[in-house]
Amino acid sequence: MPFIDVTLVEGRSPDQLRALITALTEAAVSTVDAPRESIRVVIREVPPTHWAAGDVTVAERRGTPSEGITP
Repeated sequence: MPFIDVTLVEGRSPDQLRALITALTEAAVSTVDAPRESIRVVIREVPPTHWAAGDVTVAERRGTPSEGITP
């Protein structure tokens, strides 16, 4: 039973997330010959203020204001 765990920064539409679930399911079916009903997909969305690389948050990279944080 494949378990696919995806973590993304918030901001995708429900249709985009649904398409991702379908694409990941199809990939598991075709590459590891898993029965479709056995595949589990979990998508976790993280606020852009809670995701950083190189000590810079996604919100900072995008130039969006950080909620509740004063410089």
